[in-house]
Amino acid sequence: MKKVIIIIAVIIFTVSAKAQQNPQFTQYMYNMNIINPAYAGSYDALSLNFLARTQWVGIDGAPQTLTLGAHSPVGKNVGLGLSVIIDEIGPVQEQNLYGDFSYTINVGNKAKLALGVKAGFTFFNVCLPCLNTAEPDDEAFINQNANKVLPNFGAGAFYYTNNFYLGFSIPNLLETFHFQKKGGQISRASETKHFFLTSGYVFDINQEMKFKPSIMVKAAEGAPLPIDFSGSVFFNEKFELGLSYRLDESLSALANVRVRKNLRIGYAYDYTITNLGNFNSGSHEIFLLFNFDFERNKIISPRCF
Repeated sequence: MKKVIIIIAVIIFTVSAKAQQNPQFTQYMYNMNIINPAYAGSYDALSLNFLARTQWVGIDGAPQTLTLGAHSPVGKNVGLGLSVIIDEIGPVQEQNLYGDFSYTINVGNKAKLALGVKAGFTFFNVCLPCLNTAEPDDEAFINQNANKVLPNFGAGAFYYTNNFYLGFSIPNLLETFHFQKKGGQISRASETKHFFLTSGYVFDINQEMKFKPSIMVKAAEGAPLPIDFSGSVFFNEKFELGLSYRLDESLSALANVRVRKNLRIGYAYDYTITNLGNFNSGSHEIFLLFNFDFERNKIISPRCF
C-alpha cells in the first residue's frame, strides 16, 4: 500500500511540476496584479484582494494556493502594489513576496497604457521526510538542505479603457530552480518563464445588464497551452454570474456579489474533464475584493475588471 501511495504522489507531483509551476486561478480578473505588475494602480482607489484556492479536492498533496494583493495609484501616473502568493503542492511549499511598480500614460480617447515591473523573493521549502520513502539510499537525499530564498523579477504591460483591457506579462524573468519529481526521482530543474496574455470586453446590454467575455492564455516552453475562455453577465453592477472553460482541462461556474459599496465576494467551482476527474471532486476558489476611496466625493468608474 505504501508503494501505491508513493506512485500516486509521483504522478500528481509530476503533473503539477510540468503544467503548473505558477499557480492557476479561475477568477484571475480580480487579482491581476499577481501576474501583471502593470495592473497596479489601474483602479482609482486602494484595492485589496484575497483569493484562496483548493484544487483537486480528494487527492492528497494536490495544489493549495492563497494570494493577497494590494495596489493603488500614487499621484497622477504612478501605481504601487504588493503581491503575496503562498502555494503548496505535495511536499513543496513556496512563498512569493513581490513589490509592483507601474507607470501609466494616456494614449487618447480615454485609453491608458501602463508599463510595470515587479521584483521580490521566492521562498522554497521542500519537506523531504514527507515523501516517506522506504529505500535506505534515500537517506542522503532527505538530509539535504532543500530550503532556498531566490530573487526574481518580472514585467508587464496593460492597456485599458472603461470597457476593454489587454494585458501581457512575464512574472518570472529569471529561470530559477524548482524541485520536480520524475520517474520516481526528485531533482532540481529550472523554472520555465511563463507568458500571460489577458483580454476582455464589457458590452452594455441595457442599463441594468452587462456582458463580459474574457480570455487568458498562459504559455511556457515544454508545457501544454492552457487557455481560459470566460463569459460573465453583470446585473445592476451588483451580481455577476459566469461560466469558464479551460481548454482540455476543466469547466467552471463562478458567481460574485457586491455586498457593500467597497466589498465584493466571489466563488468559483472547477469540474475536471480529464481522467484526473475520476479521482477528485473538483476545485474550489473564493475571493474577497475591497476598494477604498479616500476622497468621499470622488466617483469611481464601475469597471468590471
